[in-house]
Amino acid sequence: MSGMLKDWTEDHSARFQKEIMPFKHSLKETGLFSDDALIELLNKHPDNMLDVCTMGGADSKLYPNKFQTGDFRGVDGKVLLEAAKAGKVWINVRRGMNIHPEYKAVLDEMYGGIAKKTGNKAYNANGGILISSPIARVPYHFDKTETILWHVRGKKRMYLYPLTEKFIPDRAYEATMLSDLEDDLPYQPDFDQEATIVDFEEGQALSWPMNMPHRVDNQSFCVSVTTEYSTRESGMKNAAMIANATLRHRFGIESSYTNAGPLNRQIKSVFGRVIRKAGLAAKNNKVDMVTFKIDPSAPNFVVDVEPYQRDF
Repeated sequence: MSGMLKDWTEDHSARFQKEIMPFKHSLKETGLFSDDALIELLNKHPDNMLDVCTMGGADSKLYPNKFQTGDFRGVDGKVLLEAAKAGKVWINVRRGMNIHPEYKAVLDEMYGGIAKKTGNKAYNANGGILISSPIARVPYHFDKTETILWHVRGKKRMYLYPLTEKFIPDRAYEATMLSDLEDDLPYQPDFDQEATIVDFEEGQALSWPMNMPHRVDNQSFCVSVTTEYSTRESGMKNAAMIANATLRHRFGIESSYTNAGPLNRQIKSVFGRVIRKAGLAAKNNKVDMVTFKIDPSAPNFVVDVEPYQRDF
């Protein structure tokens, strides 16, 4: 055992980031993910780094279970945890593993172990803590960076889909690069016929190839840690996607990352970084709208409100 990693072998090192690869960890043993610890965390975490959501969009065929933003201000962490256990609530403690020293020490141990095992020292991970209800569902989406899911409490099922144009079209990837709020992809139920299904138990983590589309269904109250880190590959691809999106939106020029050769991708990547830095990249300035608030006296703890822009 190395730090937070359990039973990591040379085979894990060879498959890491290249395949769908489960491995074991010991985060639960830290005591930082018990009910009491999570209540303390929720009470001290900055409001602007906390997302409390519910699932909506049941009438949308392409984007089912899309998250809706909630107002949790003034609500004690104990109530938020109860809402996640009993209601239709999904909580993301963004950068919770980075901001608070006791969690940061664990994050450093997690990636220190991976670095030692793989020989890659370039990890600079961000870690969020997910606290979610038994009926929570994470919509079909992809991550723009390398990502690992470290499951700590409960049971959940994850569906992972092939990295092909059918499941993650260039146009959909580009669209997410234009917005800070979106990473959802259009979903069809028949996609599941080609999915790899992973059932998580406590103490199991999973890594997968970069950008692989996936969705998650809870089967009980769950606590997980999601960590992400940028690499040279992810940075180059995202910049190229920004370039292609900008060329299409501003000049009507069609360009495909999937069908492009290495030189074209490299040129687009440089161009994308330049226009992003100069503030010239296309942008979808979507506003984050609050549509409900947490109310401990309400069924499922959720009360609808007239939509307003999030300013906290």
